[in-house]
Amino acid sequence: TGGGLAQLSDLDHDNPAVLDYLVGAYAQWIDQGAAAFRVDTIGWMPHRFWKSFADRIRARHPGFFMFGEDFNYDAAAIAGHTLPRNGGISVLDFPLRAKLTEVFEKPGSDFAEIGKVLYLEDGPYNNPYDLVTFYDNHDMARMKASDDGFFDAHNWLFTARGIPAVYYGSETGFMRGRAEHMGNRNYYGQERVDAAAKSRIYAARKRIANLRRQSPALQRGLQLNLLMNGEEAAFYRVYEHAGVTQTALVLLNKGDASRRIALDEYIQPGNWRDAFSGKQVRIGNQLQMDVPAHGVRVLLIDQALTRKD
Repeated sequence: TGGGLAQLSDLDHDNPAVLDYLVGAYAQWIDQGAAAFRVDTIGWMPHRFWKSFADRIRARHPGFFMFGEDFNYDAAAIAGHTLPRNGGISVLDFPLRAKLTEVFEKPGSDFAEIGKVLYLEDGPYNNPYDLVTFYDNHDMARMKASDDGFFDAHNWLFTARGIPAVYYGSETGFMRGRAEHMGNRNYYGQERVDAAAKSRIYAARKRIANLRRQSPALQRGLQLNLLMNGEEAAFYRVYEHAGVTQTALVLLNKGDASRRIALDEYIQPGNWRDAFSGKQVRIGNQLQMDVPAHGVRVLLIDQALTRKD
């Protein structure tokens, strides 16, 4: 690895025995039921090593998902890991993390900032939908947001592109704003686990996370942004694969008051349903819908889209 990374061992990435050892070690975890791997400090080993490693893992377990941590806020710098020629290993989305904290820590910030790092088309990543999305973890200050800011962050994280990851305790605002060695990693404990259900942040996060779990569109659908401006955001998630068809229309409001969000472009007419209540919502060629303060509305339709655009 070249050395110098904290007090971690230095590995000779050009020694075949090192590759054999690591593949064997990881394979044991897969045999015990591991469903995916987080590869720590992936940037400290060359692409050629990870290509050989990934090829050998996936020869035994085709399609096995792996994502790496390359602590870098430059998308162009970390995207190389995701390319097939380098092993096709996804990464933690650090560029998005920077924008999430910028937007959700600060009242009055602009949703448009998030749009700058989504890279939905012609971006540097092999597949932006495989990126693991987050707003804080153990190596940085926890997000310093109000309860409302956490509502907004989770409403985004569990409806937008990527695979959401929430650091322990952040689902209740635990140690918010605390830096890496200044409380970030403090013991959470069974008392806090038992009390989590009483947290406003936890309850709202559970609601939107359960909705994502039930919706193939929110999990894997292509994202088309309709509005990313000020306190408001709206986008489609479109999923059509292997006989399953679902589109989600997501409306977000991070303002302190209820807002009526109006859309008149790319609207799919038809009988949609409210994803939370199940009630039918008839949509024509335009849409106006009230979204509560720091809230989310999600509409679903389980049929192929008919608009040519």
